[in-house]
Amino acid sequence: MPNLIRTTSNNKDFINLVKALDAYLKITDGDEHEFYNQFNSVESLSNVVVLYFNENAVGCGGFKKFNDNSVEIKRMYVNPNNREKGLGKQILNGLEDWAKELGFLSCILETGKRQIEAIKFYKKCDYKSISKYGQYKDMKNSVCFKKELM
Repeated sequence: MPNLIRTTSNNKDFINLVKALDAYLKITDGDEHEFYNQFNSVESLSNVVVLYFNENAVGCGGFKKFNDNSVEIKRMYVNPNNREKGLGKQILNGLEDWAKELGFLSCILETGKRQIEAIKFYKKCDYKSISKYGQYKDMKNSVCFKKELM
């Protein structure tokens, strides 16, 4: 039975999952990896979830405040051996519920065009495409999404 815990970016299982995510992104991002990587620091994430399945950490995600009304979803990852089981949705739902509890009205996020599975996943979870924001405005391989939490 999956077990989702709330924690911070100091959680050792979260750190290990993010290392696996970064290894994957280094391949998919190619030459742009260093640019994107500079915005993926997890040191300051105080809103993190880790999903355990059979007592093993298999997925994670986090968010940080974007503005007074929105959080930015960061570092979403599910171990490849545990995908297609609905675990990513559990992680994302856990983050959205937590953001709502804190009074936020929406979630935004950025992913890469090369991350086809992620794009499909976010669309399936009712995220709508939005204009690129912040540091991603001029990045041709960025795709940004938003979901209202009402």
